[in-house]
Amino acid sequence: MAKILDKQRYKCALAAMQTVQAIDRALPVLHSGPGCAQKLSESTGSSGYFSPNIFPCTSINEKDVVFGGVKKLETTIENALKVIDADLYVVLTGCIPQIVGDDTEEVVSKFADSPKPVIYASTAGFKGNNYKGHEQVIDAIVEQYLEPSDTKQKGLVNIWADVPYQDLFWLGNYRELSKLIEELGLTPNVIFGYGNGIKNIDLIPKAEFNLLVSPWVGLQNVRKMEKKFGTPFLHYRTLPIGATETSKFLREVGSFAGVDSAKVESVIKKHEDYFYYLISRYADLFLENRVINKQFTTVADAQYSLAVTKFLVNDLGLVPARQYVVDDTPKDQREAIAQEFKNLNYGIQAEVSFETDGFKIHEEIKQHDYHGYPLILGGYYEKEVTESLKGNFLNISWPVQDKVVLDDSYVGYTGGIRLIEDIYTVAVQRFN
Repeated sequence: MAKILDKQRYKCALAAMQTVQAIDRALPVLHSGPGCAQKLSESTGSSGYFSPNIFPCTSINEKDVVFGGVKKLETTIENALKVIDADLYVVLTGCIPQIVGDDTEEVVSKFADSPKPVIYASTAGFKGNNYKGHEQVIDAIVEQYLEPSDTKQKGLVNIWADVPYQDLFWLGNYRELSKLIEELGLTPNVIFGYGNGIKNIDLIPKAEFNLLVSPWVGLQNVRKMEKKFGTPFLHYRTLPIGATETSKFLREVGSFAGVDSAKVESVIKKHEDYFYYLISRYADLFLENRVINKQFTTVADAQYSLAVTKFLVNDLGLVPARQYVVDDTPKDQREAIAQEFKNLNYGIQAEVSFETDGFKIHEEIKQHDYHGYPLILGGYYEKEVTESLKGNFLNISWPVQDKVVLDDSYVGYTGGIRLIEDIYTVAVQRFN
C-alpha cells in the first residue's frame, strides 16, 4: 500500500542542476518536462550568470512520449552551444525521457568534437534524490571529461563536502575548509563557488589526494577517482564545527598529508586560544542561562545532524535527545554513521533515527520529555512544533526560510562561534 511521505527534506535527482550551477560558468541542459527547473530551484541565492529561468530545456510533451525526444534534445544542445557562453554543458535527464527510453548518451556523443565539453548525467527522479544526483554529476565529470594525469602537483588537495544549494551554507563552508587547508601549507582545489570552474576541474587528476568531508555523499566519487586517477582519499565523516572537531580534523589531515606535526599544532593553538578566549568571555551566559536546557534535537541531513551533535556535546556540554537524519541515507552507510553519534566526549552517546517522514519525527519530538524547553535545530518545518513546545528553534538545514545566507559558514573555529551566536541569540530573545 502506498504511503504518504510528509515534509520530505530532499528533491528529486534532477535537482543536481544546482550542483552544475555551483560550478562557475557551467550550464545545465535539461532533458525534461517544462517547469522542472523552476520547481527544483531555490528561491534565494540561485540567480547569477546562469539562473534556472534560462536553463535550456527540451520541455518534452505528450508527442515526445510517443515518438521520443532525442531530436529535440539534439537541437536544444546545438542551440545552447550557439547562444549561451558557458565553459561546460551538462545534460541532465528527467523522468519522462528515461521512462520512454531516449538514448541521451548517443545524442551527447555527437558533440564530442564541439569547442566546449558536453557531458550528461542520468538524473531521473525515480532513481534517487538530489544527493545521489549530485554524485552522478561528479561521476559524469570524472568519467566523460577528465583523463588521468602523468604528474601530480605537490600539496594539491581536492576538497569535496557540501551539496551546493541543498546546504545554504555551502559557499562559506567550502571557503572555510579551503582556508584551514591552506594554513597547513597545502593547496586546496574546489570546483564549486566564486572563480572555481573548468580550470579547477582540470586540476582534479593532478591532486595528491582527495579530501572528502561528508558522512556518505561523495564516497562513490572519490572511490572512482582513486580507481581512474590513482588518487588516494581521506574520508573524514564529520563536518568540523568548533574547536574540538576542527582540531581533530586538522591533525588527521596533517598526518595524512605528511605535514610536520609542529606546524599543525601551531595552527591549532592559534585558533584554539582565540576560540576559548571568546568562550570564556561569555561563560556566565552559557553556565547560568537556564533557557537553553540540557537536551537538544537535530533534524537535518547526516552532514549537519552529526556535525552539530558533536559540537553541542563536545564544545558546549549539552545532552542529546534523539537525533534525526533525514536525507534517506543509503542503508549500507547507516551503521557507520550511527557509530559516529556514539563517538562523543564524556562517554555520552546520541541515539539516532534515520527517518524521512516529518510527521513521525514531529510526533516523537512532542512525546519526548526534554525536562524543560527543548532546543531544536532543523529545517523550517520544525519551527511550528518547537513553538508548540515553547522551545528554542534554529533553522540550520533545508528548507531554510527564515534567514538569508550569502557566504556565512558554520565550519571550523570561526563557524563554531557563529553557531553559538545564532543559538544564544535565540535564547536571550526570550527575555525581551
